Amino acid sequence: MKDGFIKVAAATPEVIPADCQNNAEKIIKLIKEAHSLGVQVIVFPELSITAYTCADLFLHDSLLSSALEALKQILDVSKDVESLIIVGVPLAFDEKLYNCAAVIFKGIILGVVPKKNLANYNEFYESRYFTGGDIHKQIKIFGQEVLLSNRQIFVNDEMPEFKIGVEICEDLWVIDSPSIDYIKAGAFLIANLSASNEVVSKADYRKLLVASQSGRGICGYIYCDSGLGESSTDMVFSGHNIIAENGVILKESKPFSIGLTITEIDLQKLKQERLRTKSITYSQEYIKEIPFSLKKKLTKITRFISKSPFLPKDSQDNSVVCQHILNIQAHGLATRLKATGIKKVCLGLSGGLDSAWALYVAIRAFEILGYDKKSIYAISMPSIANIPKTKNNAKALALVEGVTFWEIPIVHAIKQHIKDIGLSEDNFGIAYENAQARERTQILMDIANETDALMIGAGDLSELALGFTTYGGDHMSMYAVNVSIPKTLIQYLINYLIQSTKNQAKVKILTNILNTPISPELVPSPKNEIIQKTESIIGPYELHDFFLYYMARYGFGPQKIFRLARRAFKEYSDQEIKKWLTVFLKRFFANQFKRSCLPDGPKVTLISLSPRADWKMSSDTSAKVWQKELEML
Repeated sequence: MKDGFIKVAAATPEVIPADCQNNAEKIIKLIKEAHSLGVQVIVFPELSITAYTCADLFLHDSLLSSALEALKQILDVSKDVESLIIVGVPLAFDEKLYNCAAVIFKGIILGVVPKKNLANYNEFYESRYFTGGDIHKQIKIFGQEVLLSNRQIFVNDEMPEFKIGVEICEDLWVIDSPSIDYIKAGAFLIANLSASNEVVSKADYRKLLVASQSGRGICGYIYCDSGLGESSTDMVFSGHNIIAENGVILKESKPFSIGLTITEIDLQKLKQERLRTKSITYSQEYIKEIPFSLKKKLTKITRFISKSPFLPKDSQDNSVVCQHILNIQAHGLATRLKATGIKKVCLGLSGGLDSAWALYVAIRAFEILGYDKKSIYAISMPSIANIPKTKNNAKALALVEGVTFWEIPIVHAIKQHIKDIGLSEDNFGIAYENAQARERTQILMDIANETDALMIGAGDLSELALGFTTYGGDHMSMYAVNVSIPKTLIQYLINYLIQSTKNQAKVKILTNILNTPISPELVPSPKNEIIQKTESIIGPYELHDFFLYYMARYGFGPQKIFRLARRAFKEYSDQEIKKWLTVFLKRFFANQFKRSCLPDGPKVTLISLSPRADWKMSSDTSAKVWQKELEML
């Protein structure tokens, strides 16, 4: 539960219809196994104590009495288990039979949730046995006073966001599912005990329902399905267990399997998302909170944590995603050009990743508008610090793409400028470095004025986060196309261009650009080799982009970000992760003043640091709270 993680399990036993003793034994075995693995919420299928396919036997006292005995066995075992257990059982009260979920914790039945919406169509005929609808009354089980209600949620005393609501199978498939009311009452977790039979294409629809419900509710959703052992008279069950978090399937079971499907749900992440979006209208009317006390402990993370949260997921078609990203950026630029009536653009082409991608954004924008590519002015402005390889890459890329290429050396201008401000020619300090960036920006701005062009900025999101950009230099432009694209994503996009073209000349140039070490090239090299490698100075971009994603997107603190990074990156030691996280925090807070006056640019990824979009922060904010938390690691 530390850092908001709750380990949950959907547990499908192999049942025998009407053999409650056997089923209880199988359920107990899974409870003990899950508990040994640190699971804190264990959800079983619908009517798992009896099996779902008992048909008219549900109306027999013998089966119902046997189900109660089995429930008592499970209840007794739960006394020694630090887990919330939710098991399906038929219960009769006042001459009515209910399809129920018994919520159990340490020998106590916290509550009983009846199925509200009965499936009574096609192969389902639940109304023949059960009573559905809105039910809310006190009952007595094993001498305990218990609430029988589909208007209750279960709340952990030690962790307020650990609130769970329970619905049963068909409750998810209807338009007004009970989980919506639970979410409005503050639930962050929904458990669904299900008996959903398997027919062609149903699994895909089931996944869509679970994912979308967790997304709309910004919640975790544990869906546990009946499986092997259920009667095959008219239906077959595959035990399709699904665990989702805010629209993303975290884990699902293989078809026709039994046992545990385990992962962790990040309740803190869900809480942060609700804080940001404010899209849920809270109302606790008619919903009763039932408390329980489950002490906080460190939950071992087993779920997959991507090293590259900005990149397309493996399941996605990367060509479609990359084209979509290109189109978002290009349409933003095209709209600006159309609105201003400008039909030319200029940009600095350095032979590096950012400017190469910015060039392709401009080309795509001109295709959209039907403008001539010759009106794209790609300008190389080499200084004595630029090596031949990058200069050649810039020229070759412009020529192969058919845009207008200019080369304007800034060697003499920088020499004169350094002399004018009283510095020696061999003083290659910060003033010398930034002078080059500002000189290039001045040239681009002047050319834009002279040719009636729009100057495009190529700086990316990672550089903005770290402040690794020259104020009044490459920090400034008339339209910044890459402001929401981090460095790792630009590398991915360039690689996509390489994979998607059959032009071997273009492949060679882009491969050279991709394989060239990232560098500002602001310090001369005596051997025509890059000696100023950005990642040696500020750290690996893959780490910084990871830190940025979880800090800006979810508001996580250093300790949780560190923990997630340890899970995601096996190639870095704890000391290295902490070192670069320290650098990230220091630079991020110190460089807000640069982000406060960013030029316009389109939001593309989930994060923008523009003061007009996602990120608003005082330039004088102290980082002490974050630094102190980091020091405690």
